[in-house]
Amino acid sequence: MITLRVIVDEVTAVSGGGMSRYAEELTRQLIATAPRGSNVAGIVSASPESDYAHLAERLPGLVELYKSPLARRELAAAWAHGFTRLPGAGMVHATSLLAPLHRHLPMGGRNDQTVVTVHDAIAWTDPELLNPRQASWSRTMTKRAERFADAVVTPTHAVAEVLAENFDFGDRLRVIAGAPSSRLKAMHDGVERRERLGLRGDYLLAVAALDPRKGLEVLIESLGQVPDTALAVVGSPPGEAEGIARLARDHGVDPERVVVLDVLDDDDLAAVLQGASAFLQASRAEGFGLALVEALAFGLPVIHSDVPALVEVAADAGITVPRGEPDEAAGYAAAIREVLDDGEHRERLAVAARDRARAFSWRDSAEKVWQLHADL
Repeated sequence: MITLRVIVDEVTAVSGGGMSRYAEELTRQLIATAPRGSNVAGIVSASPESDYAHLAERLPGLVELYKSPLARRELAAAWAHGFTRLPGAGMVHATSLLAPLHRHLPMGGRNDQTVVTVHDAIAWTDPELLNPRQASWSRTMTKRAERFADAVVTPTHAVAEVLAENFDFGDRLRVIAGAPSSRLKAMHDGVERRERLGLRGDYLLAVAALDPRKGLEVLIESLGQVPDTALAVVGSPPGEAEGIARLARDHGVDPERVVVLDVLDDDDLAAVLQGASAFLQASRAEGFGLALVEALAFGLPVIHSDVPALVEVAADAGITVPRGEPDEAAGYAAAIREVLDDGEHRERLAVAARDRARAFSWRDSAEKVWQLHADL
C-alpha cells in the first residue's frame, strides 16, 4: 500500500481562511481519488484535542494522523532550519510552505519525495505589503524548496512565472489551481440569514480586511460615487469594524452603508454570495483569488484589479480595473454602475461567471496532484 502523507496543519491553523479551505478541500479530494493500492494520511502540529476532532470530522478517510510533538510555531521554526524530520519514508505533500525540507534519497526502492505549495509570490513582487516576518518566512522556505523539494505546486501561471524568474526550479514547477468550496450551496433560507447579518436590499460584496493587500480603501472610496447601494465586507478580523467605519467617514461615506462581517460559516457565506449584486476584489497582490472563484460559481458579476493572478483566473468573465491610477476609485464606481444599471450586461457577466467557474474542480486538482507524485 502506498501512502501519501499530507500536511493538513492549515486546516486548523486559520479557520475559515483561504489557506484553510484550500488544504481541506484538496485533502478531501485526494482521499476520494486515491488510486488503487494507495491511501492518504495526515500530518499536523501538536494541537488541542478539539483540533484533532475537527480534522477527523472534516477529513473522513485519513488512514492515520501523525501528531507532531511540536506546536505549529516551533514546528515551523524547526523545519525552516532543517530539523525534526518525519518518521519513515515515502511521499509527502505540503499544502503550503510548511514542510520538512531536507536532502533525501530513494530508500528501499521507493521515492522519499516532498512536494510543497507556494500560494503567492508577494514576497518578491510586493514585499511592502507583507510584515517582515511573513516576507522572511516566504523567502526562507522557498529557498529551501529550491534546494530540496522534488516539485513545487503553484495555483496560477502568474505565480509560477515569478518563481521561475527568482529561483532555479527548472521543470519542477507545476500549476494546479484551486476551486470553489464544495460546502457552498444555495440556501433556501438565504433571505432570513442575510437579514440576521444586517443585509437588506441591494449590496455589493467584498472579501477583504484592512490588510493592505486587499485594497479595501479604494472600494470604500468608490462607494461614495455609487450612492444607492451598500457594501458587505466579509472576512474582516474581530476588532476592525471601527477602523473600517473610520475609513468610510474619511471618504465621505456613511459608515452604515458598509456592513462589516467577520469570518462566516459556510451556510451564511453562501447566503451572502447568493444575495449580492456583484463581487468586488481590489487586491494589490494575489496568488490565486479563491473568493473570486467562489463568486464566479454563484454567477456573480465580478469586478477586480489587474493583479496578474486575478486576470488569469477570471479570464474574460469579469471587469478589470487597473491598479494605481489616479482615478482608480472612479474606475470601480463606473464598473459598479455599469453592472447595476445595465440588466443585459449583468446577465451576460453572470453567464460568463458560471461558465468560467466550471474550469475549476477540486477533483481535477487532486487527480493532478496524484499524477505529479506518480511522475516523480
